[in-house]
Amino acid sequence: MAGEAKGDAVASGQAGNAKNLVQSAAKVFAVLRAFGPDLPELTVTEVAGRAGLDRGTAFRLIHTLIGLGYLRAVPDTRRFRLTLRCLEIGFAALSANDLPGHAEPLLRELVPRVADAGSLGVIEGGEVVYLQRVQHGLDRNGVVRRPGTRVGAYATALGHAILAFLPRHRQVEHLEGVERVMLSERTVTDLPALLDRLDTVRAQGFAVSDGENAFGLRTVAAPVLGTDGLPLAGVSLTIQSSRQSIDTFVQDGLPHLRRLADELTEGVRLSLGAIGVRRAG
Repeated sequence: MAGEAKGDAVASGQAGNAKNLVQSAAKVFAVLRAFGPDLPELTVTEVAGRAGLDRGTAFRLIHTLIGLGYLRAVPDTRRFRLTLRCLEIGFAALSANDLPGHAEPLLRELVPRVADAGSLGVIEGGEVVYLQRVQHGLDRNGVVRRPGTRVGAYATALGHAILAFLPRHRQVEHLEGVERVMLSERTVTDLPALLDRLDTVRAQGFAVSDGENAFGLRTVAAPVLGTDGLPLAGVSLTIQSSRQSIDTFVQDGLPHLRRLADELTEGVRLSLGAIGVRRAG
């Protein structure tokens, strides 16, 4: 799509400080991103169109990238393609090879600035299994969610965020796979009510809990999707109720949560599934 690669690069720069954006560097990445699985070989004119560049600039950048080893000419054609050397660019990110490792620094950016805790978890046998957790101050409340901790998915926003994006039969399997007990006076345990709740979560794209899992805690959660479009995991942000009202927390915290979930989802997509989770047990 014309201008798509360049537009993405420029938008990324503007997300920080546009004055610090180096246009020549943005154009280089626009050229690289013009190529894709559907279009592995492109002419100069096609690169220019997809990167939003004039043909002369595209020509010079292509030949610069050939000299650096990131592009090569396709023999007997006027087309060019990426080389395997481009793998160097992403190898450092892929080398961690697990979603918890990628999630941790992103969660640390938000705790305690935005929330008192941030979590990454998956669902197994009707339970949320925490794979990553960053928290500040909640220990004093007796709330500990170390990696490996399991909590019934029916009673957590994190569980609801993942369950909501599964097929109905799998939702029921998970919800019926554990004993649904009251963890607070606000815990919902009725199966039809929970299924209605999951429909709402799916429609709005996120889940909210206000003291349903632990009294005095408020949580907002969203799914991290795998390459098949199904939830691979979920992320959540939690605050103590004394910090903000639930409405204010959702208003302030949800944009941060969505960026977090989107970044992890995009990482999984771009890695073609190489970034994933090691299931517990």
